[in-house]
Amino acid sequence: MTSIDIFYQGEGIREIAHFEAAPDHSFAAIKIAIIEKHGLDKETLIYLEDRDEPVDESCLLRDHAGHSGIKAHLHRCRHVEAAVTFNGETVHHAFGPGTTVARVKTWAAERKFGMTPQEAGEHVLQIAGTKDRPDPGTHLGTIASCPACKIAFDLVPNERVNG
Repeated sequence: MTSIDIFYQGEGIREIAHFEAAPDHSFAAIKIAIIEKHGLDKETLIYLEDRDEPVDESCLLRDHAGHSGIKAHLHRCRHVEAAVTFNGETVHHAFGPGTTVARVKTWAAERKFGMTPQEAGEHVLQIAGTKDRPDPGTHLGTIASCPACKIAFDLVPNERVNG
């Protein structure tokens, strides 16, 4: 393995960006490089996708790389408070900023609102008060900014295409 692909999003970086690094680089080294590239705050933390706690920056990339590389998120918030409303009921939970919208939807639809996986598949998360339906792979931190560190969604039926 000569290099590791790092795909990342972050506070103010909604599109997936790409970075290549040597397997023996630490997360601290790539964090500094990404902060400089995007002009992020030096207090930014680095998270692995769908993890609630920041990664230990002394760890080496090769220790966390999968077959497709590493998916990461950079953000100043330690957690993002997500609120999801469905049928007049709202549930809340704090997730890491690298948590995907898909994970939040599964948590809300299946665990909190008692939907089956099939029923949950017919619904999507829409940012409250908007028509914006983030892609399932979107990290919460790309749509929640610091210092508020929160986002509200409505769980709504997905649009069907007939024909």
